[in-house]
Amino acid sequence: MAVLPVPQPVQLEPGEVLGDRWVLNFGPQHPATHTTLRLVLELDGETVVSCVPHIGYLHSGFEKLGEHLDYNQYVVVTDRMNYVSPMANNIAWHHACEKLFGIELTPRCKVLRTIIAELARIQDHLLCIGTAGLDLGAFTAFLYGFNEREYIYDLFEEICGARFTTSYTRVGGLSQDMPDAWPGHVKDFLRRLPQAMGDLESLLTRNRIFVERTLGIGVLSHDDAIAWSWTGPLARASGVQRDLRKDEPYLCYADNWDGRGSSGVTFKVPIAHGGDVYARYLVRLEEMRQSMAIIEQLIDNIPPGPINVLPDDKKTLPDKREVYFSIEGLIHHFEQIMWNRGFTPPVGECYAATETANGELGFYLVSDGGNRPYRARCRPPSFINYQVFPKLVIGHSVSDVVAVLGSLNIIAAELDR
Repeated sequence: MAVLPVPQPVQLEPGEVLGDRWVLNFGPQHPATHTTLRLVLELDGETVVSCVPHIGYLHSGFEKLGEHLDYNQYVVVTDRMNYVSPMANNIAWHHACEKLFGIELTPRCKVLRTIIAELARIQDHLLCIGTAGLDLGAFTAFLYGFNEREYIYDLFEEICGARFTTSYTRVGGLSQDMPDAWPGHVKDFLRRLPQAMGDLESLLTRNRIFVERTLGIGVLSHDDAIAWSWTGPLARASGVQRDLRKDEPYLCYADNWDGRGSSGVTFKVPIAHGGDVYARYLVRLEEMRQSMAIIEQLIDNIPPGPINVLPDDKKTLPDKREVYFSIEGLIHHFEQIMWNRGFTPPVGECYAATETANGELGFYLVSDGGNRPYRARCRPPSFINYQVFPKLVIGHSVSDVVAVLGSLNIIAAELDR
């Protein structure tokens, strides 16, 4: 069977028609673009000939804000970078700060951060699969995913007081310790999640419509995924065997936290070789199962002790009880917050990254010795992943654009710099 050549693009203005070709503005009002993305498509009939993505609808200026806020204040900005799983962004930011400061976290803090990071991964994947199904007409899949996300919101609200903009981490620790009942509530969630995932799989995995809309659509090869700097489940769906939790381990992924081995928690990294929309869906499903396994290993082994490093060097905030009930703690807190005395890293620069639901989320920090970064640069996974979008849709139909976009799980706030 002969393969028909893809028609070559010509220069057309929006609304201009040349024979069977015309230019279509796909978004930002289209439901699949979630009001913050715009794609200018040149079409030959219903076949995409060229695609020009446009970003910048949020005008966030996140990186510039890093030069005007100190190392603890900036955590509120990271909440807004990925509003689907903000806890993961909190952890990534302070992971970079602690590398710059040269701080080693307490065992209790490491375990809590690891559990929270995996809950955030599940939270993100549930939304991705649910909205991808919604965009393709599977409204029930969206309800299944969003219902479980509500329980994760409840868990985050219980541990930090906020559901959406969590701002939970601090340099060297966390804003507050977990309630005594929290581990039991996490285990309750782990018991109910498999049934919801089974419902999702029953609805989508062998559904003829879903399979035909996703199998062989938006294919990116192994070598191209590396060349385009893809990371996370997108790269692993193309056969790239890389996961920062294994390759550059941090927190409990690296720590011999329970004395059973030097590799930390045990989990598998799902790999697929299809490189298409369907493979990305399967990888995310399996990643949620592996996240559950990680949490199950940790939830009954949370060590006692402080959640923040000891403030002997005055680099971290004191415990709130110290602030309220001792003059030394009050003075320390006042100096840190009002005068910013001592809360300064050495002069230097560093880059640190974590494995989030969309891939490598990294921060590059430059310190001039002051109480705020001289420069804060973010490596957002959505921005890197989105650049290959035109390559994925050219030659496909307009309806396939929706499927490809949903499989990338683009968070628009990570696009704006």
